[in-house]
Amino acid sequence: MKRDEAIAPLSREHHSTLILAQLLKQHAPVYNGLPATVADKITYAQEQFKTTIQHHFQQEENMLELTKGSNTEMDTLAAEIKNEHRQLTALFNSLDTAADPEKTMDTLANMLQDHIRKEERVLFPLLQQHCTEDQLQQVHKLLH
Repeated sequence: MKRDEAIAPLSREHHSTLILAQLLKQHAPVYNGLPATVADKITYAQEQFKTTIQHHFQQEENMLELTKGSNTEMDTLAAEIKNEHRQLTALFNSLDTAADPEKTMDTLANMLQDHIRKEERVLFPLLQQHCTEDQLQQVHKLLH
């Protein structure tokens, strides 16, 4: 499904985060130009979180507030998305102190990938289907 221009920026940002998820998986191949050691991957992941992903989560949550009440299924999904944001944030923040950093990275990678797929395959289509044109315009102003 083609993304409405209002939410397209969030969808585009998911690409680099999916690459990060692949990088953090256990037994991930070496990606040209990306960190290869566990310590470097942790540093890279935490930098990505602080510079991009954290802001992305906040934008999504602001968008979900703007669209609240459009559809019951979307409201239920919004609560799940916000909870996943909290869990993912905790995982990003625990990477450098984890007892088993490789396992924590793998857990984070899989959860991040599943989270993005949920947004792309379920949340965004619901938003496009149930939001009013006015709501989509508000989302557009928020994200652009």
